[in-house]
Parts: sequence; C-alpha cells; structure tokens
Amino acid sequence: MSSAALSRFAVVLPLLLTLFGVCNPADAMPAFAREYGVSCNVCHAAYPRLNEFGATFAGDMNYRLPNWRDKTIKTGDDQLALQPSLPLAARVQAYVQGRDGESIDPISGGVEADASVDFQAPYLVKLLSSAPLTDNISYYFYMIFAEKGANTEVIVEDAWFSYADLFNSGVDAMLGQFQVSDLMFPREIRMTFQDFMAYRFAGITYDRGVLFGRGFGPLDVSLGFVNGNGIESNYNLNSPGYRRPDKLFDNDSGKSVFGRLGTEIGPVSVGLFGLSGGQFNVTGPAGTETGTRDTDKLVAGIDASGRIADRWYWFGQVLWNRWEGFLDPALDYEWTGGFAGVDYVHSEKWVFSALLNLSDAGDFKNSDTIYEGIDMRTVSLASAYYFMRNVKGVIELNIDLLDEEPQTGTYYTGHLSKENYILLGIDAAF
Repeated sequence: MSSAALSRFAVVLPLLLTLFGVCNPADAMPAFAREYGVSCNVCHAAYPRLNEFGATFAGDMNYRLPNWRDKTIKTGDDQLALQPSLPLAARVQAYVQGRDGESIDPISGGVEADASVDFQAPYLVKLLSSAPLTDNISYYFYMIFAEKGANTEVIVEDAWFSYADLFNSGVDAMLGQFQVSDLMFPREIRMTFQDFMAYRFAGITYDRGVLFGRGFGPLDVSLGFVNGNGIESNYNLNSPGYRRPDKLFDNDSGKSVFGRLGTEIGPVSVGLFGLSGGQFNVTGPAGTETGTRDTDKLVAGIDASGRIADRWYWFGQVLWNRWEGFLDPALDYEWTGGFAGVDYVHSEKWVFSALLNLSDAGDFKNSDTIYEGIDMRTVSLASAYYFMRNVKGVIELNIDLLDEEPQTGTYYTGHLSKENYILLGIDAAF
C-alpha cells in the first residue's frame, strides 16, 4: 500500500471504529407491494418519489416490515427464511423526443446524428429484486436489459447487501455496488427525465465499496470507501504472464474516502458532503483518452431539502470540485456545479416538477477539451399523469439557457449546439 493510501487509512480508521442510518433509497419496487399486500402509496408520495415512511422503510427498517418472517415459507427450520417466490419487479420507460441536440465528433466536428424527432422506445428495461435474508441482512439489485438504445448486454448497477445494527453497535453497513451520490439525492428516484448532472460530472455515481452509517442524536454520520474506478473495470491476474482465473476489480491500493454529516434544522434537512480520492489523468486529442498518471481529486458539497404541506418537495445541491494535475501535472483544475428542484404532488393523478441544472467549467474553460462541456444551464419542466399508482404518462420540456458558441480551438468542444427538448412517454413499474 502506498504511503498516501496508508495516511488516508490512518485518518479514517478511528472514525470507523467509533462511528456510524445508511441511506439506501431504492428504485420503485412493486415486489414489496406484492410481498406485503399494500399499495405503492404506502412508500411513495408519487412513484418514484419516496414519502417519509418510504425513506424510513429503505433506511431504518432495512427494506422489511416487522412481520416479514410471516411472509416466508414454512420449512420447519428457524435458520432458513425464504420467500414463496423470488421477489421480482420491472421498470420500463418509452419516450418520443423532439430535440435540438446533435452528436458531434469533438475531433473532426462531424455531425454523427441529428434527429429532430427521436423514438426512444424502449428507453429503459430494468429488472429489480430485494428481500430480507435474516433479521439484520437484506439484499437489493437491479439489472438493465436495455438503456439508451443499448440492447446487447445485461448490466448490473445497484447490487449490495445491507446489515442493520452491525454487532449490536448501532452501525448500519452496506457492501456492494451503489452510487456515492445516494447519500444526498438518489438519481433513481428523481421525478424528471433530466438528470442531476453535477453528480455525473463529478464522477460520484456508481462505484464498488462499503458504507457505514450511524445516528448520534440529531446528527447522522455516514462514512464510505470505494475503489474509485467505477463498476466496469476488472483486471486479469497473471503470475507472471499466465492468466489466473480470478480478477482484480481495482487497479491500485488507494481508495476514495467519502462521508456526509446530516441534520435537521427545523423543517429543513441539511448535509455536508466530502470526498477525497484519485482518478487517472486524461490525454490525447480534446482530452478524450485516459492516461496512466494517477491524480488526486477533492469534492465538497452542501445539500438541503424540505417539504411544505405534504405536497411540495424541494431540494438543492452545490458541489465544489478540485482535480489536481488532471490535464497538466503542474496545474490544478477547479469547477463548481449544482442543481435545485421542486416536486408538487397536486393530486393522486397529477404531479408537477421543475429542475434547474447549473454548472461552471471553471478552469476547464478554453482548455480545448471535452471538459469545457461541464458548462451547463438548463431548466426542466415536467408533469406526470398517473393512470395507476405504478403507471404514469409524462411530458417534459427542457430549456437550454446557454447560447451556442462557435468552435474556437483546435477541437470541436464547448457548447456547440443547444440542448432543448420536449419529451412525451410512459413510465411503468410492475
């Protein structure tokens, strides 16, 4: 282990031993409704947004009701708890989009795709499963069979085991694949088609690792460690030259360390987030190639959310980012990003949402790389009509507030085309 990694581990080890609910909000899961014979509105203010009980069910209750053992088959063995059938659910989305956006090659400037009307059906097909395994352990995973036009392979994103009250310490723990950003606002349960883009730009979405959480009176403390290289990397073992049957999921001993402190100030939930980790530099034309030099990155953020009169849900996030030596080893690059949104549950049939994405590329401006594209200023306005609790029709308008900019450097980077769109479609979980 490197000296930097040892130093980092030495700092967080005391916290590990003395700290530590873990926030695990899941995607819409009708399997729970089937299992317990309840409606989706028990956990959802409007699918997929969780209500207060839904957040408690996913957090403090570790994805089970107190009578969960009554729902298992009777085997006569107290050391075996099996559901009568494998708990499964599916989520399917299909859209029609009218949009301005183009697919522009950053090297040649050639337009690879430019469709003003785009049939995105299916946009996503997802299979989900979750259930309690013991009095303390639950599992959750989902597999994507199709997403954004990719129909060639099954991809597993969220996949973890959670353990409530680890060794009677009051610490909740999770091991597996998850999104670091779930500590703040889970992307999987947002109401808009438009994403929380600051999380994607900052690289704090899916990764592999462990997460610990514990409450201390009014303060919730979470601390986690992840590989820092996402969920797609794996490396062959050879000793030397001849391939072994096992794989390495990480390329070095350094781990990204992250955490959040959260509390309630009156009706407002607030949190402070921080991450210290590493990432490879980028090189090549327009910064499109991954280099071999390991660089440090720091992310700090503040989040806030609240609810008004059980109908209005508001939320906001600001992230400050420092990527050291990312392009030039002698330079550090700072940029900021964030978002703010509101969801209004007008009735059991209608929900209205708005989302503002704001990002400033900071030191990446005029870098002649694709990272100039961090600049973003969009407003998304959406409405959903619920045919049933788990089936909704959606319409969304995205307005790009940035002006188009002409190509000025060697490469075709920056805001070369507008990102306006209007979307209509259907979103169902069953």
